[in-house]
Amino acid sequence: MNAEGGGLLILSDEETRLIAEIEKALAEEKSQDLAGLHERYECLVTLGKAVSRFPSVRESQRLRGEERDEAQLVQSLCSFSSGNHLLHIPTKVLAIRGFLVAKFHYYTMLHALSRDEQPWVRSLKSSAFQVISTLMAEAVYFSCLEDAVFSPDVKLGIANDLISLWDSGTDARTNRHLPALEALWSAREETPPAFGTMDGNSELFRISFEMGPDWQDFLGDGSTSDETRWALEEFLFGLSFEEIRQVRARLLRFRINAVNYDEVKSYLGHKPAFTMVEGGDIRNIFDFYTDRQEAAKFRKRSAAPGPYHTLEELYLRYRILQERGS
Repeated sequence: MNAEGGGLLILSDEETRLIAEIEKALAEEKSQDLAGLHERYECLVTLGKAVSRFPSVRESQRLRGEERDEAQLVQSLCSFSSGNHLLHIPTKVLAIRGFLVAKFHYYTMLHALSRDEQPWVRSLKSSAFQVISTLMAEAVYFSCLEDAVFSPDVKLGIANDLISLWDSGTDARTNRHLPALEALWSAREETPPAFGTMDGNSELFRISFEMGPDWQDFLGDGSTSDETRWALEEFLFGLSFEEIRQVRARLLRFRINAVNYDEVKSYLGHKPAFTMVEGGDIRNIFDFYTDRQEAAKFRKRSAAPGPYHTLEELYLRYRILQERGS
């Protein structure tokens, strides 16, 4: 999606070619869904044009004799608290979010109409994951702006990065690290948790084998951090920090050597708190992320033990500090 300088929100050339390929295949199959799919595409383009009519968030505006400019927006972002973002951010930001969600739903529709063996499925999932990563990046930037670990200078830079994301609908940093994040998720989908002894070593070994040096650098640098280890375990097992502790306590109490998923559910007495990443529904990726994010926020508010950020957030925060030399 290109919207440089507050311009037109459109699909990239690569995305347009992908959609054309899928529509051609559906036409050859005489699919009854083709008309509805094309209508949804036209709605998406119309929405992109409407969102693009909002002024750039970087533009100065005068209201009742007072001028509001980008510098003021940057300063206000640095002073926001976690509960009052919604009514303080520019209208275009909410409009872009709506466009991204509509775009994601369109990709979900394309994915539902595609068979796993079709050559474009991987590209389709990658495009959908890019939307998820952009939405994720916004949450990470807000988290960084509220964190005392970042210096005022770094926060100013982060606020500018957030404005760039809002102005264009894309995030340059996330795009740079998209291959690493996507590799993480691909490995997670291909190696579902085996539980076993619940020490996490076998899962970490299998998932690390699929990931590149960027991710391995992060894990090596953060391996001594309890929060990184806890967040990694949540990601690997698909269980909350609290549930992992509960299962491990039972294993220790009854001297049980290994456990499977059905036994985990019986130990907990309920369905695990997090969305399971299974069944090929690409929406489960974002659901699993938001489940962990909400649990982390609750722990932070209540000063409870456990990770205060998701694994993806910790990775992007690490990259921000590396890039800014902090």
